[in-house]
Amino acid sequence: MRTAGRRFREARMFAKAMRFPQRPILAHIIPIRRCNLACAYCNEYDATSDPVPTDEMLRRVDRLASLGASIITLSGGEPLLHPQAEEIVRRIRSHGLIATLITNGYPLSIGRIWRLNRAGLDYLQVSIDNVEPDEASKKSLQVLEQRLIWLARQAIFQVTVNTALGYSLAKPEDALLIVRRAEELGFTSTVGIIHDHSGQLWPLTGEQRRIYEQIARPHKSLFSFAQYNRFQKNLARGLPNEWQCRAGCRYLYICEDGLVHWCSQQRGRPAVPLARYTPLDLAREGETPKPCAPFCTVSCVHQTALLDSFRERPHETLIELLSLLEGQRVPTMLKVLRWAFLTSRMRRLFTRLAVRVLAVGRGKTGGCGEW
Repeated sequence: MRTAGRRFREARMFAKAMRFPQRPILAHIIPIRRCNLACAYCNEYDATSDPVPTDEMLRRVDRLASLGASIITLSGGEPLLHPQAEEIVRRIRSHGLIATLITNGYPLSIGRIWRLNRAGLDYLQVSIDNVEPDEASKKSLQVLEQRLIWLARQAIFQVTVNTALGYSLAKPEDALLIVRRAEELGFTSTVGIIHDHSGQLWPLTGEQRRIYEQIARPHKSLFSFAQYNRFQKNLARGLPNEWQCRAGCRYLYICEDGLVHWCSQQRGRPAVPLARYTPLDLAREGETPKPCAPFCTVSCVHQTALLDSFRERPHETLIELLSLLEGQRVPTMLKVLRWAFLTSRMRRLFTRLAVRVLAVGRGKTGGCGEW
């Protein structure tokens, strides 16, 4: 039942993204900037901040829901250091939204997992950088193994283990071991490319690229298949992407002070208080050119752009996605879309219905227009 409900919310998120190009798809919200770790490559934490008051966090969730967001992710810092993280998750779910959380895993316990179960969490991402801790990162498989076992046995939300490749990690081959262990435990796995302190690409070495290609494969869910696209593949090869970043509209990053930014790496733009963020702000920021876009490694923003690409060019985007997944397992939702728009005898009817019902393909920009 829990999985069916999650799939329904994913389908509704997709439909909203198609029909309402002026509304946010995904918002990252920071309940606490403090982190219990100090990873060498990270610029998203401090060691002293207090949690944002719970009442204020709930107001921010309510505001995001009123703006039309479909997915709200708790990030940080380390969001599980917030003593009422589960209450915030519960508030997200009360609006019928998809609730996700990104953690380094250290604060997890069996009791905490059950509290997240009861709160209705949909997705948990655990970040693991290496097999054994070193000076660059303490987010290590060796340290987190028992917590992963607890998650495999107790969690009723979906768990993803995210590993990373980049300049500061000494053993890129660790990423393969982490992915294999995640899959043994029944989790999905992803790999990210470490960026510099402005969110820009730090090129991978030949060995890192080889490992990336082995890891990057699709998942079953609609929410996760969007990571497998030309953005990350180009970046892994050191190539720029040509695209219209719609951060500030389709993707929002809300810091601990309640300000809306393009993303975690572009804090200060536009830095408008969420309480005063309006459809006009969404429209303006969605159309604002982002000079950082060609070598941006923030995959969350890429994912929202992929959904907009499908909205504007459904046939071409499907063909592109399928070509990138050649020889690999195709996610179920992508199979459904392929059948409806490319291979079905009724594909023309489906296309006409999509244009009428979901507004697929309307407008040349697919941007954040009038509310």
